[in-house]
Amino acid sequence: MPRSAQQPQPAHPEPEFAGQYRLESVLGSGGMGVVHLASSASGLRLAVKVVHAEFAADPEFRARFRQEVTAARRVSGAFTAAVVDADPEAERPWMATLFVDGPTLAERVKRSPLTAPELCRLGAGLAEALRDIHRAGLVHRDLKPSNVLMAPDGPKVIDFGISRPYDYASDLRTETGKLIGTPPFMAPEQFQRPREVGPAADVFAMGAVLVHAATGRGPFDSDSPYLVAYQVVHHEPDLAGVPEELVPLISACLEKDPAERPALDALIAQLRSAAYPTSEVTRAFIPEPRRPGGARAVVGPGPGPHVGRRPGSGAGAAFGSGSGSGDDPTHLRKPAAAPRRGRLGLPHGRRRRTALAAGAVLTAAAVGLGGYAWTDAMSGSAPGAGSPGRTAAAAAVRAWTVTPAGGSGTDTGTPVCAYAAPLGALLCKGPGTTAARLDPADGRTRWSVPAAGGVLRAELDRAPVFAGGLVHTVAPGGGRLQALDPATGTERWSVPLDGRTVVHTGGSPGTVLLASPEGRVTALDPATGGRRWSKRLGGVGSAWAAGEGAGPAFVVTPSGDGTSTQVRAVDPATGAVLWQQRAPGQLRVAGSAAGALFLLANDLADVTVAVVRIDGRTREVRRVALAARVDQGQASVGADGTVYVVGLSGGLTAVRVEAGRRGELWRYESLASRVSRATAAGDRVYLSAADGRLIALDARRGTPVGQTGPRLGKGANPLKPTLAAPAVTGDRVVGTAPDGSVFAVPAADPAGW
Repeated sequence: MPRSAQQPQPAHPEPEFAGQYRLESVLGSGGMGVVHLASSASGLRLAVKVVHAEFAADPEFRARFRQEVTAARRVSGAFTAAVVDADPEAERPWMATLFVDGPTLAERVKRSPLTAPELCRLGAGLAEALRDIHRAGLVHRDLKPSNVLMAPDGPKVIDFGISRPYDYASDLRTETGKLIGTPPFMAPEQFQRPREVGPAADVFAMGAVLVHAATGRGPFDSDSPYLVAYQVVHHEPDLAGVPEELVPLISACLEKDPAERPALDALIAQLRSAAYPTSEVTRAFIPEPRRPGGARAVVGPGPGPHVGRRPGSGAGAAFGSGSGSGDDPTHLRKPAAAPRRGRLGLPHGRRRRTALAAGAVLTAAAVGLGGYAWTDAMSGSAPGAGSPGRTAAAAAVRAWTVTPAGGSGTDTGTPVCAYAAPLGALLCKGPGTTAARLDPADGRTRWSVPAAGGVLRAELDRAPVFAGGLVHTVAPGGGRLQALDPATGTERWSVPLDGRTVVHTGGSPGTVLLASPEGRVTALDPATGGRRWSKRLGGVGSAWAAGEGAGPAFVVTPSGDGTSTQVRAVDPATGAVLWQQRAPGQLRVAGSAAGALFLLANDLADVTVAVVRIDGRTREVRRVALAARVDQGQASVGADGTVYVVGLSGGLTAVRVEAGRRGELWRYESLASRVSRATAAGDRVYLSAADGRLIALDARRGTPVGQTGPRLGKGANPLKPTLAAPAVTGDRVVGTAPDGSVFAVPAADPAGW
């Protein structure tokens, strides 16, 4: 949602809370409701839309809002504002999405039209957003400049109030005689055959939006909506002022016949290659299914040969709905007769379907899915285990998949897991499960503890932790910290949290820190739950983090004006302050490694702009600015001190901050609908994508070396906006997915996933 000036007070006073969220300030007001700024328990900033009081009692408005919530929940892409929570049945219905701090495209264009490179980046983001929307089975139907937010890390598509499934014939908002949409950005079929509107209508709207972004006007502008409708149906678009190299692409989007409009995957490939011409990693890595005899082709910048086949030419025919010849199916095929070409390689003229028909490339299928409970593991050979190309080590490691009871991919969240090396066990938590111990060799469950309920979200709920000889866990959405026997899962002790956050420090036996919002910290013995000490350290806004191994814990307190941050290192055994350092900027802890503490520097809009390193011995502060700002960045730190930064756009940046090797090492654009924090192990970096894919990268170069197939959820939200990082057990990589499953694949053979 955009940040804007506070609106006049409505006739009905606005509520103080929406569900559990305190409404902090008004961001804006529209026809259906008021948008407020709020924060989640983990500190994520949220935009909360609350329906106007006068409409809350209107069944039609409630139905439209309920439809918007359902549609938005089904779409959780890198270029859409992900839904975090909602209650369409409340007295004042509301919906909370991740806050997007940026103007609308309409506001941005009023200042100045976009340049050609800016248009390419905008178009690539819009195309990916529409692809995510269409994958969820929806058509947006009202894409326009005011429904596009210009966030620092790319455009975000909002407002699903009139979205609907492809085959949804009619409801109270599509009755005969009602015009649904905004005329300057509607496709011809929306005027002529409104009950037959499909995904191609959104492609048309995208073309119209790009014209507006380039010129400040639409391709069919008129003062009369009736004349606009006539021109959309019968006239050619006015593309004067559009950069010449983009004219063929936009013309293709604005074809009158929906079947003549390009596929979104083709648009993404062309626009991204134009926007980032030197970035080899902006293309997706998609392994081709194995061929007889172990032969394998790879699409994208991964290792191995690049092989392409025409449709119908054997095993390669599975790629896309209109693959061309050549080495890369994501490249558009040259038509038989092509008049002059623009700089993007797209033909001018009306018959562009063959030139732009490169459809979505199919990903390799995931390892088998099933409705298994924690106690019903499914184990078996990894895909392609018998092919000659597999290493002996990988062939000896079997892949497996299990699904926790109650974790069938519904909106209750995905499981989270961590590997406890001292136990040689996977410790997991999932919907309906407080904790479970799994055997990493085959996924079999040693024990599991059911949960009373509560929604599981990866940014709020961590996997169980092994500390002091016990398994520590917080029930999903619950208010107690429990310590369980590692052999049986029986409870040894528990304490109420009362809003406190939990931090486990390392060492033997370690310490459990319970930090309250006002700054008081209580230290517990992890073996007995007994209190060791309690002190006020920090204050309102402070955040605690565990240090490296048995080292100190850290409390980070930003100043009130956001210009500096106080960092204190605390002995977890006694509570003594070992050292303190003030660093410029608003900092958040990323992690610690190699004798240093690493932090992310954010601006006042919570956009990550730099990575900061504080040396644990000398207290020296070093800072590396990011080449591209990262909206609501999250980070993890490798054992060698490399910081891996991810944001809402699904990109991953590797940064080193120490003397002699400072700066960004590489950046990987996943083309995924968000990714998890990274897990670094050896010469690999692993990510989980919102569609359930597990992605492996080369840690030195950031190039993709393998990925699994997607594992989409079955509920109203098949993609998940928050994700747990993969776990590495040594010879296996363990991921969790929106379908509710936990799965393992061989670490030695990412290309064979």
